[in-house]
Amino acid sequence: MSSRAFLRLVSPTALPHVWQVGAQGSEDETLATGHAPLDACLPGGGWPVGSLVEVLQARPEPHVWQLLLPALALVVKNAKAAPVVLVGAPLQPFGPSLAAQGLPAERLLCVQAAKPAARLWATEQALRCAEVAAVMAWLPQARSAELRRLHLAAQQQGRLLFVMRDLGAAAESSPARLRLRVESTQDAMQVHILKRRGPPLDGPVLLPAHAPRVAALLASRKGGSKPPLLEKSHVLDRTAAHA
Repeated sequence: MSSRAFLRLVSPTALPHVWQVGAQGSEDETLATGHAPLDACLPGGGWPVGSLVEVLQARPEPHVWQLLLPALALVVKNAKAAPVVLVGAPLQPFGPSLAAQGLPAERLLCVQAAKPAARLWATEQALRCAEVAAVMAWLPQARSAELRRLHLAAQQQGRLLFVMRDLGAAAESSPARLRLRVESTQDAMQVHILKRRGPPLDGPVLLPAHAPRVAALLASRKGGSKPPLLEKSHVLDRTAAHA
């Protein structure tokens, strides 16, 4: 039988190992991002669990927390007492604001390490710890081989892993299942999906730059009106976190 006849007789659905062009589904475990427009553009409808996710920014900004907080709040809620480990965070997170959005400060474990090798080691150890719910690491100097090692550790342990790097990393190869470039203004956040399973995305995904209560306070200040009375309004005097 010729190869052409074989292709006519065998349905693509009978070949599960063959990726279907245009298909965006994923059999991997995922966790909803908490942002419906973003979920609609991601294979499986959320963050891939047990896989490296790269977030690229021109400089460290608090918007990365607005992007990741909904999923982190959900994972710590489901993981009992398991912490979220922060490795090399450039600035200290503002605990009360994170707590107001579902991520209690006591569920954060911050690891500071000046040397790149120490950050990589701490990230890998955190991924292999059974009591950890998720890992966020700032690794601007990590190389592809080092990222691959972290990706494998996340895969073996089924961990959420987010690695923050600068925009220059976009030109380098990466084992990340998902790569995002995040650009932000005062009112909006643009999430460019640089790499995903499936066809490329033409334009960025637009998301709010701030949590709803923070946005309400900023809008009132901009308009010169009296800020609305909100629970725990002291939390809103600062951004969700500095990171």
